[in-house]
Amino acid sequence: MAYDYEFFKKEILALTAIDLDCYKEKQMKRRIDTLISKHKIEGYDKYVAGLKSDKDLFDEFVNYITINVSEFYRNPEQWKLMDEEVFPELIKKYGKNLKIWSAACSTGDEPYSLVMALSKHLPLNNIKIFATDLDKQVIAKAKIGVYSEKSILSVPADMKKKYFTQVGPSYKIADEIKERVEFKEHNLLKDAYPTDCHLIVCRNVLIYFTEEAKEEVFRKFNRSLVSGGVLFIGSTEQIINYKEIGYERKNSFFYQKP
Repeated sequence: MAYDYEFFKKEILALTAIDLDCYKEKQMKRRIDTLISKHKIEGYDKYVAGLKSDKDLFDEFVNYITINVSEFYRNPEQWKLMDEEVFPELIKKYGKNLKIWSAACSTGDEPYSLVMALSKHLPLNNIKIFATDLDKQVIAKAKIGVYSEKSILSVPADMKKKYFTQVGPSYKIADEIKERVEFKEHNLLKDAYPTDCHLIVCRNVLIYFTEEAKEEVFRKFNRSLVSGGVLFIGSTEQIINYKEIGYERKNSFFYQKP
């Protein structure tokens, strides 16, 4: 391809503030090359020119490389642990107004799941989830709140009945759940992190990052948590050096700041 991948990474950083150096190169380059080939564009230089002039091409690129795969109550056994242990412990320790951050929230499945799960423990008007993602397209989808049947497959039956309305083949989440979530664009590799969080949820996103970038994000999450706060990560992830970074391991996917 015309020009090299190093040129491309610099151009993308300037254009989108996405630092491709922080992603596993072989995996990411393969994804990007596939996308360029799909459009029958010859070379990184012509593709960059297209990204600068064609909004649809640009939006597709950002959406494609930020890898948005999400569903409600993903890995239900982990949500059960959250319901039975993590939420009760945090509420007992910090009260009803918990500060919860859903990082890299994708299309909203996760923060909305958090609201529904927490509603078993707290009145809705006590619940506020701060949800962020790099991709403004998925944030726009999240705000609409319409999902496929597959996306809501793991939602408990009572929650499904209470908070979803079927619209054709899709399901719309109730406004009373949507109102409890504040969405915002945020780049985990570049932007400042919120502080004094009681719970941070960031699942199955960092697997695409280099080990160095991953460790830096875990350290920043640790600084964002209050003492006793909890980080909930994905089933495909683990923090090898969690003690060194400043966590205690509660469970395979839950880490606590002492």
